[in-house]
Amino acid sequence: MDSQMQERSFKVAGHIFSLRMDEKEALWSALDNYAPFIFEGDEERIFTLELVQDLDVDGKEPLYVSTPEEFEQRIDIYTIPDGYVFELAPFGNVPVCGWMKVSSDFSKACLKAEKARRFCINNALMLLYAFRTSGMGTLEMHASVTVKDGHGFLFLGKSGTGKSTHSSLWLKNIPGTHLLNDDNPIVRFIDGETRVYGSPWSGKTPCYRNEDYPVGAFVRINRAPHDAIHRMNLPESFASVSSSSSGLRAIRSIGDGLFATISSIVQSVPCYVMDCLPDDEAAIVCSNEVLKNV
Repeated sequence: MDSQMQERSFKVAGHIFSLRMDEKEALWSALDNYAPFIFEGDEERIFTLELVQDLDVDGKEPLYVSTPEEFEQRIDIYTIPDGYVFELAPFGNVPVCGWMKVSSDFSKACLKAEKARRFCINNALMLLYAFRTSGMGTLEMHASVTVKDGHGFLFLGKSGTGKSTHSSLWLKNIPGTHLLNDDNPIVRFIDGETRVYGSPWSGKTPCYRNEDYPVGAFVRINRAPHDAIHRMNLPESFASVSSSSSGLRAIRSIGDGLFATISSIVQSVPCYVMDCLPDDEAAIVCSNEVLKNV
């Protein structure tokens, strides 16, 4: 290894990956969200990301080009003969500031970040993690997770529907509840059981717990003028979990892996729809129903 480069490894939901960059790089101190996940053993790393100064991304062809709103992040994906190129920007109205070149199996990647460098590193690692683990019984999800009675409860929904609000209502009204992750938990189907794990990625809420629990339920939050909950059937459950799982289905190996994992998960864990107001009663109605099965 180059004497000027430093490598640190992290273990998230049982998967180990590494980040390499200059040992004097100030960004090391800014990545405190990874501290609970530091790993120093000899087990195999599933991928390595290296921060570089220069990167050749010529010859790329579009695979997925996003159309973000002004304040949404931009992630565009291109194919190259030996892998993929990702272009990153923190907002839809600013120029691309990060370029990541990735091997075809997502095991090796180089990142050039000109601005918003912490954003670029976090998102590069999230993308690599989601794509690399898609065939390993693993889902990187967009959800807020509370823990109660030794089980994790994942609240799903589009941005702005109230996932974080519903978690906060559980914390306020349901004794013995704590927050596991508020944006990007990891879910694994392993040894016939579905478990949810904390991660270094938690959106605007700094909650980076290296903990895991069996999943008690998935609950999709819908805004409504009343509080009511009902259990979904299997096709509805599959669609709900799938829509909240990260991964590019256009890459067949990723799509096949996600399909298999989600199919196993929704047959092992109940999924609900919670129509609700952002009020205390919503947490009480929801918890009364989902806690029956744990």
